[in-house]
Amino acid sequence: MLNVFTLANGRLFQEEIESLGALANVRPVWVDLDAPTPEEKGWIAQHFGVTIPADAVDDDLEESARFYEEDNGELHIRSDFLIDADPNIDQRGPRNVRVAFILFKGVLFSVHAEDLPVFRLLRLRARRIPALIEDAKDVLLKLYDADAEYSADALESIYDSLEAVSARVLKQDVNDQVAGEALSAIARQEDLNGRVRRNVMDTRRAVSFMMRSRLLNAEQFEEARQILRDIDSLDSHSTFIFDKINFLMNATVGFININQNKIIKIFSVASVALLPPTLIASIYGMNFQAMPELNWRYGYAFAIALMVASVTAPFLYFRRKGWLR
Repeated sequence: MLNVFTLANGRLFQEEIESLGALANVRPVWVDLDAPTPEEKGWIAQHFGVTIPADAVDDDLEESARFYEEDNGELHIRSDFLIDADPNIDQRGPRNVRVAFILFKGVLFSVHAEDLPVFRLLRLRARRIPALIEDAKDVLLKLYDADAEYSADALESIYDSLEAVSARVLKQDVNDQVAGEALSAIARQEDLNGRVRRNVMDTRRAVSFMMRSRLLNAEQFEEARQILRDIDSLDSHSTFIFDKINFLMNATVGFININQNKIIKIFSVASVALLPPTLIASIYGMNFQAMPELNWRYGYAFAIALMVASVTAPFLYFRRKGWLR
């Protein structure tokens, strides 16, 4: 899908392009290619003189290929953007999506394999807020600004999910089923937190590259610095969430160990309690001629009573010590 965005009265207006001839009637500030076809890439190359690399959104790029400038003035930036998808709705779950940006002759070209929440958020804001965007560099900065806000929202959702897990783990009895569900939820939030940290790290690198490239004016440079400050605050919050995840993980595993120890304690107590009657039964099973119980009328009953007493005595002792609780 090929969408172009033009500026009119300080607002972005979107138009979907379905032919090469339609490009001749617009003067875009932003051209967005969502899972573009080879034909659409050809339109861009023919009309704007920009060749979209075949590996534009590949995940195995070298680090040196993420930020560079061509001899003809094309500025290439590859960035990852977060999608905080609900696993119950989207089986792929949370993920980072690679986006390739090309800034050339005052037009920003963006290439990505699927639609992104950050892009939808910027389109909504740009339509409603006048004078939000003035040129292509503003579009790129606003995307990174929205990406930082989206990451902050993701961290907030992680915290809310961990609060729910904490209420279940720390405020009620934890059986194996509850512990398993808690571990699964904690693992999902840890994965999302790691993706958020990767996302903000990539955004910091991209914004820093733009600042070093001296493409920004004074107002845009200050906005880039504000984005970096926002990202720094997200780092500290992400670290706090990581510590909370570790605490809940250790607490849940501790409760699992306690439940397992209870089971092992039952077998240990039973084993110790059954040792004396086993010994008595072994002695009486020897059938020595010298044992008076062989000729005693109540010898068998006496042996049974002795075995019961030998079992009862350890249980009474364990209960007194509190080991059976």
